[in-house]
Formats: sequence, C-alpha cells, structure tokens
Amino acid sequence: QRVVILVMCSARLSLTNLSMTKRKSKPDSPARPLVQALHQNDSVQETVKQSADELLVINAVLKHNIPDEVQRGDVAQALEITEDIEDRIQTSAQELETVNKLLEHEIDERIELERDLLATKAALLREKTKP
Repeated sequence: QRVVILVMCSARLSLTNLSMTKRKSKPDSPARPLVQALHQNDSVQETVKQSADELLVINAVLKHNIPDEVQRGDVAQALEITEDIEDRIQTSAQELETVNKLLEHEIDERIELERDLLATKAALLREKTKP
C-alpha cells in the first residue's frame, strides 16, 4: 500500500513539473509580472501538493503500524488532526490550482490585448504616413 502511494506521489510530481515548464511569455511583455506570479504560485502549489502527499503517506504508515489498542486518546486525536490537516492542505492545493487558472486566463487576455494594441498602432501609423 505504501509503495502504491509513493508511486502515485512521484507520478503527480512529474506531471506538475512538466506542466510548469510549458508556460512561457515574451520577456518584455506587460503580462510578465503576472507570469512571474503564476510561476511563484506553481511553486507554492507544488510544495503544498507534495506536503499533502507526504502527510498522506505518514498517516497511512502510522495507522498501519500503530496497533489498534494504542490508537486511543491522544494518539487517536493526533491521527485525526493530521487527517484534518491533510484535507486542508489538499483543499489549499486545489484553490491554488484555481487561482493559477485565473492567472493564466488573465495573462492570455493581456497578451491578446497587447497584440490588438500593436496592430492598431501599426494601422494608425500606416494611415498617418499615407500621402
């Protein structure tokens, strides 16, 4: 069971790292600060997901290795608290993913607006230089 969980964690990390390397923008684009924020969010999201995965493994190991008769009182409460923390971390990772999608959308919109503005400026310049 632990091996399966570790393999799943490793696969998730690989996919996240792959998706993070795909995002690029023009170096002088006005969307650049948003791209930087997105990359920082990606990094935080990865850390949060990794922490949740590690906590999942720790909880599974503890529950499996601590005898049922010991899982009472403070020990039981500690295990419940770590499960709650794991859930909160997972929720935070999902919220970060939503924020990242919003940032990606905003970046795409700004890049499109920048292209439109450049095209309009070029058209105006052409009109000005006509005889």
